[in-house]
Amino acid sequence: MKISFQIPYHTHWGEDVRILFSDGMVHPLHTRNGEIWRGSIELDTATSPAELSYQYAIFQDDVCIRKEWNGVKRRLNMNPAYARLILNDAWRDRPEDSYFYSSAFSGEEAPYYPSGTEVSHAKSILLKVRCPRFRHKNWKLAISGNQRILGEWDVKTPKMMQPCGPNEWCILLDATGIRYPFEYKYLAWDTENNCEGEWISGNNRQISSLPLQEGDLLVISDDEVHFDLPAWKAAGVAVPVFSLRSEQSFGVGDFGDLKKTIDWAVLTGQKVVQILPINDTTITHTWTDSYPYNSISIYAFHPMYIDLNQLEALEDAGQRESFEQQRLKLNALPQVDYEAVNQYKLKYLHLLFQQMGETLLESTGFRQFFKENKHWLVPYSVFCYLRDKYGTPVFRNWPEHQVYHEEVITRMAEEDTACRPVARFNYFLQYVLHIQLRAASEYARSKGVLLKGDIPIGISPNSVEAWTEPHYFNLNGQAGAPPDPFSETGQNWGFPTYNWDTMQQDGYKWWKKRFHKMAEYFDAYRIDHILGFFRIWEIPSHSVQGLLGQFVPALPMSAEEINRFGLFFRKEAFTKPYITENILEAKFGELKEQVKQEYLFQITPHEYALRPEYNTQRQVEQHFLGKNDPQNNLLRNGLFELINNVLFVVDRKDPNLYHPRIAVQNEPVYESLTPSEKAAFDQLYTHYFYHRHNDFWYHEAMKKLPELTDSTRMLVCGEDLGMIPDCVKGVMDELRILSLEIQRMPKNPAETFGDPAHYSYRSVCTISTHDMSTLRGWWHEDANLTRRYFYDVLGGWGDYPTEAPGWLCDTIVLKHLLGNSMLCILSLQDWLSINEEVRYPDADTERINVPANPRHYWRYRMHITLEDLMQRTAFNDRIRDMIGKSGRINN
Repeated sequence: MKISFQIPYHTHWGEDVRILFSDGMVHPLHTRNGEIWRGSIELDTATSPAELSYQYAIFQDDVCIRKEWNGVKRRLNMNPAYARLILNDAWRDRPEDSYFYSSAFSGEEAPYYPSGTEVSHAKSILLKVRCPRFRHKNWKLAISGNQRILGEWDVKTPKMMQPCGPNEWCILLDATGIRYPFEYKYLAWDTENNCEGEWISGNNRQISSLPLQEGDLLVISDDEVHFDLPAWKAAGVAVPVFSLRSEQSFGVGDFGDLKKTIDWAVLTGQKVVQILPINDTTITHTWTDSYPYNSISIYAFHPMYIDLNQLEALEDAGQRESFEQQRLKLNALPQVDYEAVNQYKLKYLHLLFQQMGETLLESTGFRQFFKENKHWLVPYSVFCYLRDKYGTPVFRNWPEHQVYHEEVITRMAEEDTACRPVARFNYFLQYVLHIQLRAASEYARSKGVLLKGDIPIGISPNSVEAWTEPHYFNLNGQAGAPPDPFSETGQNWGFPTYNWDTMQQDGYKWWKKRFHKMAEYFDAYRIDHILGFFRIWEIPSHSVQGLLGQFVPALPMSAEEINRFGLFFRKEAFTKPYITENILEAKFGELKEQVKQEYLFQITPHEYALRPEYNTQRQVEQHFLGKNDPQNNLLRNGLFELINNVLFVVDRKDPNLYHPRIAVQNEPVYESLTPSEKAAFDQLYTHYFYHRHNDFWYHEAMKKLPELTDSTRMLVCGEDLGMIPDCVKGVMDELRILSLEIQRMPKNPAETFGDPAHYSYRSVCTISTHDMSTLRGWWHEDANLTRRYFYDVLGGWGDYPTEAPGWLCDTIVLKHLLGNSMLCILSLQDWLSINEEVRYPDADTERINVPANPRHYWRYRMHITLEDLMQRTAFNDRIRDMIGKSGRINN
């Protein structure tokens, strides 16, 4: 069989078009005019694969510089009845509405789609077209035209097309009787009422002539077709699984409660349920493990999310009664008691494993699960064993197995008499979690609800991945965020940064496996801190706070370049802490002399330096460990501020290159500059942080994000808050990634508040996130700000309410629902705020996390049960009414 390819593409000098086949083969095309590219291959139908799958790409100097969008794969079944296949293709750019091709809209991809070539004619034309959206779910794509085989334009007898991929349709036509010109047009057919639904917009399509021979199949891949439809919009709720409460839960939300949340979403007309990360965070077995973004595995789920009610009951009646009493006690608590919940649930699960675990591990379902997940399940299970055996997850401090060896660890899991039962118990837990989350996922899909997950940007330095794949990470770095409204000194997450060069070498395999695992359960996901794919804020290991960080990758400055801005560079003066008598007086007051004697030494008549044993924040932190009285807190924080008081930070790799210190304009070292030096530094600072890196970071992101976001069919949403380079919006628009919009954190620095009516359609809008105060909490944080919001944004009149009453919250929620964003996903607390009988009396207790506190206890829990919430008829009717008015229900 001969296969001929033809595609129009205008190339630039030095570029050529090639075909990438799914088996890895690359085939070049040729052109005479740089506009139309052609080529052919010969296949032996007896030995060739049953399906041909391919993609076009642009090469320059044998380097692939661009690929066409692969959201709908090009594929054809090889029918040996044809002697020649003629593929008349068009380059596929990522469509503006590529999000409609995600599984969030078109569901899971079927295991098999026909490609239209299963039958044959003497001469055939296969028409293929993409149609991402119909007005009604029972509509299908049809075609009508001026040919007898297409009904001669009789709209009562159009030819029905068949799906051949997600949102892709095809029809095979017998070309032996076609007369030219051949005109046709697509329409939607209402299969429920067996009648015409709607015609696509635009003119008829026409084929003037086709020189087909006997045994030819011509494949014409048309572009996208659209119907004139209103913008699709939806509403949803964001809530951590641990925060859910039902009458049957065990003091913490679980995957069974997630299904009840989906029921509530359906009742109120919501179409999205968004959760926080659910991975295992068990590091110390204490409440500090409650931080859901510090997991020990990117694959393993936290055992506390197991719904015990879905498992068989304990056979011992006394044990059942004892656990029931503990369950009632824990479930009645206003917040999650993390340590007690995990203690009792794990004890219960150990007993249950003794009762039925081995039987479950012999099941066909588990065997298949183990086969597909062994690559992470075995090292995770042994890691848990070693963590508890040695009393620490810091594998670098273990007396043995500090370095991971797959053969040794696999043998331990299978043969070691102490490790094997622990490993098998963890297999049991993870299989149960997989079954229950998969069931919740399938339940959501059956109800028309999108389950949206969350992918943290970082991993724990004491995690399975850091142990098994250390080459992917810079374990000496600390990822974080520059100063922002959440934290004036920046955020230090303590995560290692990524070795992107190594990841690129194997095509980002680590990330793709992670995304594929997520896609088993979720149809949409939020990329936590998407800015990390452009650059990460890396903090040196000797720092506690985030002010001495630098962007990685970045373009640091030389002394000569700094001089060219008009600031004469003095390394000692600008990169060492600037400490004077006046600074010590301002920071320490009457403790000044003590500070000079214990922590400093004098270097000039007017300046001091920190003693070597106290010249890093880690050393200072260690010195004051356990000393939390007001005086010692003052000393510790003051010394931290002295260490931060530098004008430039030395580059992490090259000691002769420098980065201006972030947010230094409020520091004494900046005030020590002359007016002309300040002007020069300000110009340099603006150039460095807002202009210098835009093109550089654009290309850094475009190396990674297209590969990763196209690796699954999940809908991609990005958390793009904080210090945002100009290039971020361009990349997210180009890749059709939904942005995050928060009214009190507008993207435009000239605005105090954003306007939901003018948000980009390709966005998710919300009122608050898990890292912020809720709507009610925010209202009484800054009366001057919310007073301005009340009068200027809401158009309020009369007395300003110092607390947010239900009617005010209702107004704000409705304005967000009426906004332009595709998705309006509100925190559960903000939904509850609209009804004073339903919401929690204390607004501050609703807050989930305080980012400025690295040891925050993540324990917020609903104050009413989901069963009770379902019975709040007036409240639920109001939500459904608001969502209906916003056009976010009947899509």
